[in-house]
Amino acid sequence: MVISDAHEGLKHAIGTVLSGAAWQRCRVHFMRNLIARVPQGMREAVAAIVRTTFAQPEHASALTQLHKVADGLRARLPQTAALLEKAAEDILAYKHFPAEHRRQLHSTNPLEWLSKEIKRRSNVVGIFPNVRAAIRLVGAILLEQDDEWEVAGRHYFSAESMKRLLVPIVAAGDQELSMAIA
Repeated sequence: MVISDAHEGLKHAIGTVLSGAAWQRCRVHFMRNLIARVPQGMREAVAAIVRTTFAQPEHASALTQLHKVADGLRARLPQTAALLEKAAEDILAYKHFPAEHRRQLHSTNPLEWLSKEIKRRSNVVGIFPNVRAAIRLVGAILLEQDDEWEVAGRHYFSAESMKRLLVPIVAAGDQELSMAIA
């Protein structure tokens, strides 16, 4: 699964280079785009109502809730309702994955945080003597993050939950292979 903003060129590149990968529109970016179309005085209320969609336990109920929310918004905010319905599958794609993965799959925020940390530390250094020095710094930051997850016992995805994404298939010769589902 690839999570990104809804930039058409990026979506096309993802479909071309990573054929077969599921795509999720970043929920945080979507909410910013949606709320920007809402009058200032209604933004908090509309955001709270739309978030009820994401609180649903599975894809079908989330989609049903999304349509109810859009119907409720349609009279006063027709463009907002239309945008919400148009983006329904894009913002709910993560609901097709196991429940324990969903927290990590709805947004690009963790990746953005890591990128900002790399930028912050690079700015502290200022000038790198060569490319290898820059790669060494970035590698150290990534290793530090990996170590933090390992020591804290907080894996981004557990090994057990990753196994749930694999479906055994039997190939010719009775050899069992695994194939990722999306």
